Amino acid sequence: MFARTIALAVAIANLAAFDGAVAQTANQPPDTMAARVEACTPCHGNQGEGTSDVYFPRLAGKPAGYLYNQLLAFKNGRRKYPPMNYLLEFLPDPYLQQMADYFADQHPPLPPVAASDASKEVLQHGQSLVSRGDPQRQIPACGSCHGPALTGMEPGIPGLLGLRPNYISAQLGAWRYGTRTAKAPDCMQQVAARLTEEDVTAVAAWLASRPAPVTVAPAPKGTYVLPFACGSEPD
Repeated sequence: MFARTIALAVAIANLAAFDGAVAQTANQPPDTMAARVEACTPCHGNQGEGTSDVYFPRLAGKPAGYLYNQLLAFKNGRRKYPPMNYLLEFLPDPYLQQMADYFADQHPPLPPVAASDASKEVLQHGQSLVSRGDPQRQIPACGSCHGPALTGMEPGIPGLLGLRPNYISAQLGAWRYGTRTAKAPDCMQQVAARLTEEDVTAVAAWLASRPAPVTVAPAPKGTYVLPFACGSEPD
């Protein structure tokens, strides 16, 4: 925890220093976006690939629109995590867009799939919800929004691969209880509110067990039609 606090303090100082960068001198790092976002790497990895901390997500390759929406949500306090809220509070929106564009353009390989301690029954239940949903409970398949390959769609729907089960469970829980929200209509809150704790565990376990597909890039905008309106994905 102490090391993470120090890393975040350094991150805040670095981003503040780079915002409105001055002319480069021999004693300064190169004024590139790669150098600027080094402040993000202690938690999210050198290329946004993630780290060993199970609660910090992979950023690399996600749609720029999605990443920008999340940066704005942290900046404006709609998503609440004090270090991120403070880190982004005074950064201008165009700068956040540049950060989002940078990480969207990074494509390190997905991490190896870790062994799961979930039972066969739990994994089967997760696969069923992700692939088919539960029409009786009005739960759409995860793949109907996040894509058949679960790699997301431009500009605002993220892929679900390369994430650890703890992180997926935590985010679904936040959607369920309203501590994470999005622009109305908040489709994720509507879906997550219908999930049980057992559903969340199963979905997280199965998603985390998926190997990397041949192509991990998000699908182009309009590749498929969403099952309902979603404020995060403009028409």
